Amino acid sequence: MAVSKEFHNYVLENLQKAGEVTTRAMMGGYCVYFKGKLIGDLCDNCLFLKPAESAQKLLPEAERAYPYEGSKTKMIVFEEVENMELVTKVLEAMYLELPEPKPRKKKETNKK
Repeated sequence: MAVSKEFHNYVLENLQKAGEVTTRAMMGGYCVYFKGKLIGDLCDNCLFLKPAESAQKLLPEAERAYPYEGSKTKMIVFEEVENMELVTKVLEAMYLELPEPKPRKKKETNKK
């Protein structure tokens, strides 16, 4: 599931041309967010997108695979990170379709 720093930076640099893309480290890989919504994972030097209906329509020929051992969801393998027109279409369509992130619970502090 490890991702090289070079691959992470390459994907992130390209995706950020389409808008606000961030990553968060996760067990050797990364979760990938677009405008705060989880859109996929970076695992084994591959970009996997959530199988959102919009992404499936825009990427009908893309390979489907499990991002890591034990994963329950077959995801879309996205390799065309340099195709800015396609990247922008896919990310914007997914953003409109995917749910808002759940609010994080605030940590309670014991004030006595």
